[in-house]
Amino acid sequence: MHEVVGIKFINSHRVYYFSTNNIKIKDKDKVIVETEKGLQFGIVVGDPIQMPEEKLVLPLKNVLRIANKNDLKQEKDNEEKGKKALQDAKNIAEKLGLVMNFIDASFTFDKKQLIFNFLADERIDFRELAKKLAAIYKTRIELRQIGVRDKAKEIGGIGPCGRFLCCSTFLTDFNSVSINMAKNQYIALNPTKINGICGRLLCCLNYEDQQYKEMKKDYPPIGTIIKTDEVQGKVVSHNLLKGTYTVEKQGKILEEIKLDESNK
Repeated sequence: MHEVVGIKFINSHRVYYFSTNNIKIKDKDKVIVETEKGLQFGIVVGDPIQMPEEKLVLPLKNVLRIANKNDLKQEKDNEEKGKKALQDAKNIAEKLGLVMNFIDASFTFDKKQLIFNFLADERIDFRELAKKLAAIYKTRIELRQIGVRDKAKEIGGIGPCGRFLCCSTFLTDFNSVSINMAKNQYIALNPTKINGICGRLLCCLNYEDQQYKEMKKDYPPIGTIIKTDEVQGKVVSHNLLKGTYTVEKQGKILEEIKLDESNK
């Protein structure tokens, strides 16, 4: 078991786990941590916990210290310089004729790297842009072309359910979502109903898909011809929540059958 603490970074909703390094840390503390990209400023999410080794990506990086006044001042300065870098990148890209929609720009805490996130409809050759930015800021430049789902995650918003977007509140990864999930849950294949504000299929289609698959195992497939003493006809629909399915008899007469009754 390892004592770890969850940490979020600026412009990221994903939680990363770090070794507490025997430092007394509590929820919402602001800390400086060691990462592959250098030092980073982060915010603690929850109190330290014990986590088994198999659930962690080893070797763990360490929390170096709880942020002091100088660290907070430097982080604020990094934010201001990040805003300027974002505007500089937009201006340079426009002069170079690059069609890029920049989302944000941020320095690592130690300023060893300057990271830009942008949207583009096609692959962008940004080598000249990177050179010009490196000449201005004298640090390593990273330009990340992100997707529309990533943009929705960064910007946030309200979903069709009336709640804040899952991707911007608690989802850490984008799992695969397919149109078959909507079909499996008997949802009308209307783009305005099954697409999120990102224009892609709703992430929440994934949440109940497995449950629907399990529930449907006991039902006769739609289109099946049922012939028993009590029921004769063609199965035309399921109502999983009520535990019934509908059979079409001769003369287009519909009869709703309880699943437990038809299984007797």
